Amino acid sequence: MASLTPADPEGPLPFAALEILADDEIWWRDHQVWLEQCGYMLRPRFRPGWVPSWQGTDRNPLSCEDGQMATRGHVLDATRIQDDTIVVLKKVTHSRHPHEIAISRFFSTGPVAKDPRNHCVPVYDVLDVPDSDDVKLLVMPLLYKFFAPPFLSVGEAVECCRQLIEGMQDCGKLNIMMDPRPLLPKLFHFAAPWRTRDMSSRIRSSTRTYRPPKYFYIDFGLSRKFDPTKGPPRAWPIRGADKTVPEFERVTDAIDPFPTDIYYLGNTIRTVFLQGYRSLEFLTPLIDDMVQDEPSKRPTIDDVAARFDFLLGSLSWWKLRSRLPQRDEHWLMRPFRIFAHVFRTIRYILTFRPVLPKP
Repeated sequence: MASLTPADPEGPLPFAALEILADDEIWWRDHQVWLEQCGYMLRPRFRPGWVPSWQGTDRNPLSCEDGQMATRGHVLDATRIQDDTIVVLKKVTHSRHPHEIAISRFFSTGPVAKDPRNHCVPVYDVLDVPDSDDVKLLVMPLLYKFFAPPFLSVGEAVECCRQLIEGMQDCGKLNIMMDPRPLLPKLFHFAAPWRTRDMSSRIRSSTRTYRPPKYFYIDFGLSRKFDPTKGPPRAWPIRGADKTVPEFERVTDAIDPFPTDIYYLGNTIRTVFLQGYRSLEFLTPLIDDMVQDEPSKRPTIDDVAARFDFLLGSLSWWKLRSRLPQRDEHWLMRPFRIFAHVFRTIRYILTFRPVLPKP
């Protein structure tokens, strides 16, 4: 960060530009007072009358908490005033995503919300924006990307896969997150997730075995709900973040969307785990079946769960405790990581940490 200068024409915005709110940020500032009345406080940058903390000093704005811009205009973090809980506010335009609020509420209320197999992000509240009938705000927990920090053991990766299969919905790498509180007890800055909330230092994480996280599916803007009593579902394909779905290249009619969901999940596991780590080759036959070109040949989610449980039952506790090396791991780092893993594993055994770190 220290090497970034305002004079770099090909680099980031000049420092002076950080003193001016972007168009998306102005929307949040203009609604700050209303949000505070609703019980949610935005960061200082998004409050009326904000004066940059670095103004008149030689401080680098990028090192200041209020120098962090809103990286995505439709989502922003906030503090729930009643208990100081950090939440995320998401703008939903109903005319563009007419199903998102209903589906989010379905998974966040009643018996479904209490089902331990439910891995859909909970919605705490839905706010009606006073100056727009078409825009609402979803209030949700602060989550973190599920694939960082790296998985350290086979058991950690297997437990993540187990949770994703357990709560399977239409997914891709960007649609899966995790509760950061176990791994990152001091949390992180929403706009700079590698730093602490006050930007004073880099985040420090625990391990998934010592403090197991729960994984969640997010973003139901492209999702649909089907009634099983009306027969096999049919829907026109909706292209999400994963553009590799084979059937999308040749579709001419509405199709069963569930085999596509199987492909999404299989491709996510393939790209994150099989292509990112060694020692998970036992998952390859199952994943290969999930990502077959012909949708009708893919297993159902019940078949996937049954085969995964069978694979899990065949793994020894030692295999699940074993180290999970990254495929791009440099050989100079290998001795250190092996040494650290041995001592971590001894500690886990002595403190009765399970091989599958369930939250």
